Amino acid sequence: MAEFIYGIDIGGTSIKFGLFTLKGTLLRKWAIDTNLEDSGSHILKEIAQEIKQQPEGIDKIHGVGFGVPGPVKEDIVYRAVNLGWEVFDVKKEFLSYFKTPFIVKVHNDANVAALGEQAFGAGKAYPHMVLYTLGTGVGGGVIYDGTIIEGAFGAGGEVGHMFIKDFPIVCGCGNTGCLETLASATAVKNLVSYYIKTTPLESKLRNEDSYSAKHIFDLAKSGDLIALKVVDTVAEALAKASQIISVIVNPNAFVFGGGVSLAGDFLIHKIERRFKEIAFKAVKNDTVFTLAKLGNDAGIYGCYQAVKNHG
Repeated sequence: MAEFIYGIDIGGTSIKFGLFTLKGTLLRKWAIDTNLEDSGSHILKEIAQEIKQQPEGIDKIHGVGFGVPGPVKEDIVYRAVNLGWEVFDVKKEFLSYFKTPFIVKVHNDANVAALGEQAFGAGKAYPHMVLYTLGTGVGGGVIYDGTIIEGAFGAGGEVGHMFIKDFPIVCGCGNTGCLETLASATAVKNLVSYYIKTTPLESKLRNEDSYSAKHIFDLAKSGDLIALKVVDTVAEALAKASQIISVIVNPNAFVFGGGVSLAGDFLIHKIERRFKEIAFKAVKNDTVFTLAKLGNDAGIYGCYQAVKNHG
């Protein structure tokens, strides 16, 4: 009898495993290194070997959910650069390592993180939810009625590449004006350099050669003018992005995770305040802005939930 679901979050450095009961209790979690040799061709085989070594036995597997860093549509990955994968049927290959079939669900890693937060974390009370992951870049996921919106080409939830405003910093996608260039940890540091060069504002940052996003937010809280300018730029960009999303999918809540979100309520309150100034009347007062709760475990929880939603 099937008793367990594995949630597996594949990253470019490590692969996180979560073993869950059918009811969603996390029994244990662990990680292995990601083998990127030969264009990532060993990754799924090594995951299968890891599962086969677990004491629960493969005959009790109800399903396995995967989070993958790339666009995904109907369990097929369309180019995961960090893993070396091009178009790749993850489900088909993974099941080839087992004699007994079981449910396999594959989604983009930010999308499953959003699903995890919606099902188990900050969005538990909100069936319609959007997650921003504010890390080196800006990722995200859109959850509607407890289900991931993948979109026609697997690019649903790529909120980091929304055009926000004309701005001279080039995004990794090649465009300018993307949310990612205005609200990521990388953006925070780039914005400091930009405002040092283009404004006369006084700041301790003018005398520093390097600075982390956390340091910049700490300075902003103490009233440093350039740091405050940077934080206001980040908040403005996220408020505009949220305003656009709010009149398209009308979520109950926007949830913020990733390193930049460690600025906490100081940043969230700025985003919410600006959102209310520009939001459509029907959504401006009831839309919730809050911080993510699951941290790095959001992905494995979302992978579990993707399998559970499937049946």
